Order: sequence, then structure tokens, then C-alpha cells
Amino acid sequence: MKTDLTDTTASKINKALVKSRRAIGTPAVGMVLTLVIVTDEENAYDALKAANDASREHPSRTLVVIKRVSRSPRDRTQSRLDAEVRVGADAGTGETVVLRLYGEVADHAQSVVLPLLLPDAPVVVWWPVDAPLDPAGDPLGALAQRRVTDTYSSEQPVRELTARAGTYTPGDTDLSWTRITPWRSMLAAALDQVDVEVKAVEVEGEEFNPSCELLAMWLADRLDVPVRRSLSSGPGLTAVRMDTNNGPITLDRADGSLATLAIEGQPDRAVALKRRETAELIAEELRRLDPDDTYASALRFGVHRLNESNGRLSEEEPAVEAGAPSGSEAPSDSQAASDPDAAPEGPSAKGEPAVGEAPAKAPAPEKAQPPALKPVPSGLSGTGKAAK
Repeated sequence: MKTDLTDTTASKINKALVKSRRAIGTPAVGMVLTLVIVTDEENAYDALKAANDASREHPSRTLVVIKRVSRSPRDRTQSRLDAEVRVGADAGTGETVVLRLYGEVADHAQSVVLPLLLPDAPVVVWWPVDAPLDPAGDPLGALAQRRVTDTYSSEQPVRELTARAGTYTPGDTDLSWTRITPWRSMLAAALDQVDVEVKAVEVEGEEFNPSCELLAMWLADRLDVPVRRSLSSGPGLTAVRMDTNNGPITLDRADGSLATLAIEGQPDRAVALKRRETAELIAEELRRLDPDDTYASALRFGVHRLNESNGRLSEEEPAVEAGAPSGSEAPSDSQAASDPDAAPEGPSAKGEPAVGEAPAKAPAPEKAQPPALKPVPSGLSGTGKAAK
């Protein structure tokens, strides 16, 4: 059932919702949350379709906020609110209100949305496109316990991740992170099957794909090992390779649907790892409304630290040959202990403190000198921790 309201108010919209529920024979409200979708006309249909599909698992009141751009200065001074109320089969298992804001009222969307929120129910705000850099600081985001963005839809996704890390607030999440949930589950299960020590990891995927960067940062943060980011033609994530003391562990997905898990000493296994639709991603995000500490830790790890952990071997080989020992030629701890004269007196070429000295920050490189190896971040040098 659909009801169109022109030049209306929040009070009239609430009355239309009650009247529509009674007309279809369901006067009681059985919804568990309010989902606010902030989008434009171009993306409203796809976002609303995904929300309706997700409402089968999470019955909710969906408020779609569309800010219409006024073409003339006169129209900008004339505020108007139009609404489309959908109840029943047209709104999935919940209720849908499409709000179109004109003029100055578009700058005060939170005042329109606030009276329409379900009482004593959590609020989730989702920006399918054009999300603010600080979702928690946005007037609509301040109303929500959970704020969902999608860096994949931005023009510069990797740079957007860095901005998100600087403004992260508990309750923020990203659909680019949700997309790698099956990958994280599969990799964790693979490491649980064997008792190995991970030495290095390579993540392969499309260029400028934020999900690839987030998976690489998550692995670097949790395993405390160097992670190399390599490029492929896609689609999306294509492979993860982990070098261990017991042979490689590889999860390879070339076609975007079926992956192959290869563990040394075990037969290869085919696993389902298909690319999921937006409705499945939203449904997953609505299952838990508490802060995602794992996402926060991976996001704050930093894309720039991934680049440093790669070592940039191809660019810095001349510097290694010029006198900086490589990792394979560097003396081990036991050799350094038995031969004190062989230990360097100051910091090494990689920026690691000498034996017996307190760690110090690496000095800034001089412009006149050729670029030296960048210091390896704390916790990324060595062979890494044993997998848990």
C-alpha cells in the first residue's frame, strides 16, 4: 500500500503510517530498528531494494532521505517536504517512508527524521554514496548507534580509508569490511587446522579496491608479519598466500565465486567464496549493533604501513648492495651474542636499535643522500608470531 503526501509534515507522515497499518490489518508495530538511508535519486532505487531484502531478516522502519537540489535561488528559499509512505508488500516486512527535502529544509534533515524514529529502538544510518568524512559528526549520524559507509563507491577508495581512520568513532563500519568476512573466516579456519608460524603474507586483488587493503591491514595487524600487496585483474580479491615454516597456505579465487584452499601436506579443497550482494552485506551489519573493535584495529593500522612492510625491494636493491645488509645476510641474535665485535654500534640500516640501546625514532633522511630503507614498523620485523 502506497500513500503520497505533498508539502507535508512529520506529524502527518506518522498519521499516514498508522492509517496504512490499520488498512492492511496489522495495527501493531513489530519492527526491531530504524534504518535511515541517505542517498540521491540516482541510487535510491538500488539502496531501497537492498534494504527491503534485508528487512526479511530484520523487520525495520526504513527512512530514505533524498535531498533535492533547487535549481533557482527562489526555489532554495521555499522549503518543502514530500513523502511516500509504503506499508505491506511494497515495503518488505516493515515500513518505508521516502522523504524528499526541498529548499532550506534539506539542511536540517535530522529535524525531519527525529519524529519518525521508532521509540526505544536502535537507529542505523547508511550512506550508499557520498558519505561524510566524519559520519559520527554528521547531524544524521549523531542520531545513530551504527553508521554504515561504503568506501568502494568513493572516487579515491584507498585515500578514503586513511580519512576514515582519522575520524573513526565506535559504531562506524564499512561495507568494504563486510565484504571480506568470508575471507577472514576461511583464513582463520585454515590456520586453526595446522600448527605453523607465519612468516609473510601476500594479498592479491584489484587496484584501488578497499576490501583488499582492509584484508591486508587485518592480516598485518593480527599476525604481526610483513604483508605484501600485489595487483591482479580481479574480480575483487583473487588470492591470499601465507608463507609458513611448514610450507605455503594459499586461498585462490580466480572467478569470483569458487575458491581453492591449498595447505601443504593436505589435498586441495574447493570452497564457496562468492561475491555477495548489497542486501546480504546490510543484513550482516544489522545483526550486530555494537562497536566492531576488530575493524577499528585493522583500519587504524594504516595503508602506509603496509607499503613500508613490503620493503619496496625492487626500488631499494641498489641501496642494499651499497652496504646495507639484507634480511637474509643480517647476523642472527645468537651470532651477535657470540661475536660482540660484529654487532653494529648504532642503529642498523633498517632503523632497528643496536643491542643494549633503547629504541629511538629513525632520523629523517637527508635530501642529498640516496633513499635508504624505510624503518620497519614495530611488530612487523622478524619471522612473526605463531598462528593461533
